[in-house]
Parts: sequence; structure tokens; C-alpha cells
Amino acid sequence: MKTCTAICHVAFEDLDLLEPVLRRRGFQIRVIDAPLGGVDAVDPLADDLLVVLGGPIGVYDHGDFPFLTDEIELVRRRLDADRPTLGLCLGAQIMAAALGARVFANPNGKEIGWSSLSLTPEAATSPLALLGAAPVLHWHGDTFDLPHGAVRLASTPQTLNQAFAIGQCGLALQFHVEASTMGLERWYVGHVGEISATDGVSVAALRAAAHTQGAIMQRIGPTMFEAWLDQVCA
Repeated sequence: MKTCTAICHVAFEDLDLLEPVLRRRGFQIRVIDAPLGGVDAVDPLADDLLVVLGGPIGVYDHGDFPFLTDEIELVRRRLDADRPTLGLCLGAQIMAAALGARVFANPNGKEIGWSSLSLTPEAATSPLALLGAAPVLHWHGDTFDLPHGAVRLASTPQTLNQAFAIGQCGLALQFHVEASTMGLERWYVGHVGEISATDGVSVAALRAAAHTQGAIMQRIGPTMFEAWLDQVCA
């Protein structure tokens, strides 16, 4: 049986739409709670797939959250071995840090809400091509430099590096393809402080967009993920 370890930082940012895809493909899924020290139990090379999920902290917060140091090292060892690795939001930032890139607060401010990506020419031959002009969910205040050897796949006007590929098996997405309309209801509660502190963002507006634009991603996100798995976990 194939195995997937998902590293979770807050309970409500989980695999969501990606979990049924993995179950259908016969993956045994283990969820690791990073803040409780679960990263120490992960062999960086053992699993067929590693998914590093999102969260409201920054990779530079290792003084407050020491587990981040171990997590970045875990991801570095896995990427060095070119083992299938997917990073989502904070997970993408952890991948960038593991590859030696700078991760920092986005000088253009937070990007929260639904909008389309500008795909690079390199993305035309990647699974991201399936996203097309569909709106994706952005929920981040940090960004990163493109790591050495990585291939940029997507941008937005506010965030140059929205996605990159590294090697044959590494994919980092600053945006979210895993969040369902129902699952986002937990995000609105968990992120209520950030929402209320961000100009132009409200629970009502995010919910309304999720029921229209998010409904599109509920169909396309899993399809894109399936296509990536076909490439790296055949």
C-alpha cells in the first residue's frame, strides 16, 4: 500500500478535497501534528508522498515555534532525494526555505480572496495548466524568492512567486487548491482575527465568493492534483 504523510499546523487547514483523491488511489494517510512534535517521527524518505499543509505562522517564527527548524530540515532532505513532495501555502514557504530561498512578509500586503493566476510558459506542460483562468484561493501574507534550480509556474500582480516546481517530484503552491466550500467555514472561524484586521476582507465576502468561484475549484483542484500524482506517484 502506498503511504502519504500530511504535516498539519492547524487542524482546520487539512487535506480536505485532496483526501478523497488519495483514498481512491489507495494511499494510507497519516496526519502529523507539527506543533506537538510529530515531525520528529517522520522518516523523510519513507513515504510515497509528503504533503506540507498551510498555517498562520511564518517560517521565520522558529524562535516561537522551534519545530519549524526540524520541519525545514525534513523537507530539505526529502527534496534533496527528489521524493514526491507537495507544499501548500506555508508548506510552499517551507519548501522554499528548505531550498535556501528567502521567505519574508510580502511588501505588497496580504493577499486574501479568490483570483486567477498568470501561468508561465513552463506551466503549459505541467498539471497547473488544468487550472487555466479559474480563480484560486489566496490566503497569505508572506512570499519568497524563487529557489535556485526551481521553475516558476504561476504569478499574480501582488505575488510574483505563486508556484514552483523543483526536480521531478517537488511542487510548491502558495495558493490553495485543497479547500472546499464547506471546509472554509472552519477557516472563517480560525482566521477571524486576521479577517477583521485586514482592510477590504470580510467573512461575508469570502463566503459569497467561495459559493461561486470556490465551486469551480472544487471540481478543478482535485483534477489538477490527480494529474500531478500521475506524474510523480504512478
